[in-house]
Amino acid sequence: MEYVPETRQQLILCCECGTAIPPNPANMCVNCVRSMVDITEGIPKQATVHWCKNCERYLQPPATWLTCDLESRELLALCLKKLRGLTKVRLIDAGFIWTEPHSRRIKVKLTIQKEVFAATILQQSFEVEYVVASMMCPDCTKVMAQNTWKAMVQIRQKVDHQRTFFYLEQLILKHNAHQDTINIKEVKGGLDFHFAQRSHAIKMVDFLASMVPTRSKTSEQLISSDIHSGTSNYKFTYSVELIPICKDDLVAMPKKSANSLGQIAPLVLCTRVGNAVHLIDFKTLQSASVTGHVFWRDEAITSVSSMRDLKEFYVLDVDLLGPRHGRYALADITVQRMADVGKNDNELIVRSHLGNLLSYGDTVLGYDLMSANINNDNFERLNPDDVPSVVLVKKSYPERRRKRKQRNWKLKTLSKDEGDLAPKKQDQEKLEADFETFLRDLEEDPELRQNINLYKDANADGDVESNDMDDMEDDDDDELPEVPLEELLDDLKIGGDDDDEDYDGMAM
Repeated sequence: MEYVPETRQQLILCCECGTAIPPNPANMCVNCVRSMVDITEGIPKQATVHWCKNCERYLQPPATWLTCDLESRELLALCLKKLRGLTKVRLIDAGFIWTEPHSRRIKVKLTIQKEVFAATILQQSFEVEYVVASMMCPDCTKVMAQNTWKAMVQIRQKVDHQRTFFYLEQLILKHNAHQDTINIKEVKGGLDFHFAQRSHAIKMVDFLASMVPTRSKTSEQLISSDIHSGTSNYKFTYSVELIPICKDDLVAMPKKSANSLGQIAPLVLCTRVGNAVHLIDFKTLQSASVTGHVFWRDEAITSVSSMRDLKEFYVLDVDLLGPRHGRYALADITVQRMADVGKNDNELIVRSHLGNLLSYGDTVLGYDLMSANINNDNFERLNPDDVPSVVLVKKSYPERRRKRKQRNWKLKTLSKDEGDLAPKKQDQEKLEADFETFLRDLEEDPELRQNINLYKDANADGDVESNDMDDMEDDDDDELPEVPLEELLDDLKIGGDDDDEDYDGMAM
């Protein structure tokens, strides 16, 4: 067995304190090196981080505001960029030290390395304390101040009701298209959306054009100009006009326009308004779509009668003719005006598209063209033989049953600024009637509900049982249209989020 002598490490004495240490190029122990050389010199131990308390974003110099969570990688990177001397050392590790969230202090522990002597690298850990100072960002400053918007979108529609704006408001809420607005103001005939940036206004105009047929105009106003730097400050205004045709409107058009839409009749009904206007010939079930480009080209397609002209009729007989188109079926329907029921035998036989929706004893809403006073050039040019006496539009339900039924759902609304436009009592009643009509359209039309978020109403749960008992006692066999429970969303409220509110009756 061969003898292997044990090797012993040679030790030297530290030139400063005399402690036995392994040999190193500095001939000094670690404690003496640290006492003589501070590698953290030049790195500040305290710094300030600016934070906006409104939007909760942090300032990254010179002018960038970032959203960072506490103890996140983004916040750590922002804090490290505030330390100037880190470029002269090697960063080994960095991490947060827990502090109270309300203390407005952020502590970061850093571990760095640096070559202090020839072939001698020293590693050291230290703490840096950041003071979170409140500072309002430019975007929040514009929101808090008045008349600081950069761009405005004016939405208008030349109709005598607000149903289209109720529908458009729900589309905006569903797609969160209002997130960049700094103010929403109600004005006569529409809404004004104010934005801090021009790009946000252009985005809103594009969103509206994708949802409903529109046309827009742009104008700009010079606010200030600097002749030395050649820069100018403008305010931009985008005027958006919605197509003046709504659901259930009676529409007339010249013969030339009707031929371009597939030889459709010049007198038709509007069944739906999306990114195009959907029309149907109530005599033949032929359908057509009118895009915004086609409508605004010559504006020859006009609305003859709207929902305020609807009259109620009583259904006496329904004779199906066979043709069907979607949920519509062609039929000859015998009706009588509700004012004539029980008084005379004035019956009217009307060809309609509501054959599979009506039966004996129902009530239906329609346009009474025999007694209507219509002032429209397209309507006056029509052949009198092609103009029916009555145009049936949709099935109606007894008002007493509607008032008895409690809705178990609700809608949300945008937080709008009424300004000086406080509605009068008469206008408020008109607004409530338009809103009630819009709610009934949602109940009756599943296609309309597809684009809207409906929420469960917890306040209506207590009245459902009593209302159901009243409905069972009703002699009418027809059931009121209801929104299925599976289509309703839970109303989740997040603290501090008050961008939109609930409809409580007609809180507008």
